[in-house]
Amino acid sequence: MTPLDDAPRAALEWHRQGKGAALATVIQTWGSAPRPLGAQLAISQDADLVGSVSGGCVEGAVVAEALDAMPAAGGDGQHRILEYGVSDDEAFAVGLACGGTIRILLEPVGGTLPEALLADLVERRARSQPVGQAVNLTTGATALRGEAAVADRLRTDRSGLDEDGETFVTLHAPPLRLAVVGGVHIAQALVPMARIAGYAPTVIDPREAFAAPARFPDTPLVHDWPDEAMSAFAPDARTAVVLLTHDPKLDDPALIEALRSPAFYVGALGSTRTHAKRVARLQAARLTEAEIARIDAPIGLDIGSKTPGEIAVAILAAMTAALRQG
Repeated sequence: MTPLDDAPRAALEWHRQGKGAALATVIQTWGSAPRPLGAQLAISQDADLVGSVSGGCVEGAVVAEALDAMPAAGGDGQHRILEYGVSDDEAFAVGLACGGTIRILLEPVGGTLPEALLADLVERRARSQPVGQAVNLTTGATALRGEAAVADRLRTDRSGLDEDGETFVTLHAPPLRLAVVGGVHIAQALVPMARIAGYAPTVIDPREAFAAPARFPDTPLVHDWPDEAMSAFAPDARTAVVLLTHDPKLDDPALIEALRSPAFYVGALGSTRTHAKRVARLQAARLTEAEIARIDAPIGLDIGSKTPGEIAVAILAAMTAALRQG
């Protein structure tokens, strides 16, 4: 988890230090609100902040409400539903005049958000264990849901309301994964971009000169043959696979493994003519038409990209579309 994602841990630590703490969560947005559902902000009694719920627009107003809720600060310990929008004078003053509206759930630690439950949540996150934080918006009652209970949300990496319209589930999940086959120039641009977008990237290339630490700092590098490496990597429904070597000897073995996995995105570099030859090889390897049809090739969103950096942008955009739109 990045520091921006560590709001629960910060709230727990502040509470245990006797500072008082609250956890704010985005539960609904309209218009141009800048943070997604499930985004969280931890607030201490000293107005320390970790995370964000609006990119800076309403954090100041949320802090004031949090202080009124924290038991350690003399607050009532009760959860609150806050709403800010263009029609709200206070929200206008703090920067949502662009037309966005946002609803925020505010939970004081030690009040409607029990310390023991928050500690359990932090521990599960530390173990990279998927978990849902379910809150009844009327009563403030909170419970944690295990991986099986949030399986439908894991695929799309989505927080949101249950069908009852009253229970909001914040999904806490390990980072999305990205397997990049080929430590080429495009990969050097894609890996840091993907990391910023929330992926944990791994580069697979038996050619150690390509998959080298100097080319990919702080990135797991695998020098096994791509089919063995991909099998060991075990792509799941929260994994994207990108093949960039332009060499069938390297790409095809990994591609076959990826197409038979639940990976939500599989893309391969190459022109339309190159892809037609690839399809023929995969048919000879007895892959089904449905499996072959999963390949995004030529790879990436068609934005006219030419440079390695632009191609990386197009690939990341295609990955995002596959994740968010199915």
